[in-house]
Amino acid sequence: MPRPKQTRSTARPRLRRFLNWLIRLRGSPQAIARGMAIGMIVAFTPTIGFQTLITLGVATLLNANRPVSIVPTWLTNPFTIPPVYAFTYYLGSFFWPGPELANVTRAMRAAAKEMESLNFLAFREQLGVFLDLGLDVFMPMWIGGLIVGSIAAAIAYPLTLRTVGRLRERRARRRRKRRSSER
Repeated sequence: MPRPKQTRSTARPRLRRFLNWLIRLRGSPQAIARGMAIGMIVAFTPTIGFQTLITLGVATLLNANRPVSIVPTWLTNPFTIPPVYAFTYYLGSFFWPGPELANVTRAMRAAAKEMESLNFLAFREQLGVFLDLGLDVFMPMWIGGLIVGSIAAAIAYPLTLRTVGRLRERRARRRRKRRSSER
């Protein structure tokens, strides 16, 4: 009887590749962690279409690692926008009241569907989709996004700092060990 094919998870090799990329980046662990934190904050704000430009600008101003700052912005894409922005709207609506959550969620699903059909570089149209939701929706999403993003950044900064530091230390130990065994 033939054995069924075993499916291996691709998560572990992908994580390993990402971590290798992370430790090989130029810059101090602090700059890399700062880039991750900046990207986390911007990822949850309703700035879809401009997130990359915003993170690059802020990362440059704060001397953070620019490539790393872009990675967290991929958390918000046409598939994740409805739940992420619905949650940030819900949280922000405690501070800036707006329409009922069910109506906003429906509007965000429609906006995300419209964004799927847009060209990747159609920045103005992408932002316009969300501006069409109105200021009474946009402001709570901003407030909630800044709150969620700040919490995510507060978690990501020390985690990234510790991870990069440890991985670079481990890599340095391996190199020293390899050099001593070659002698």
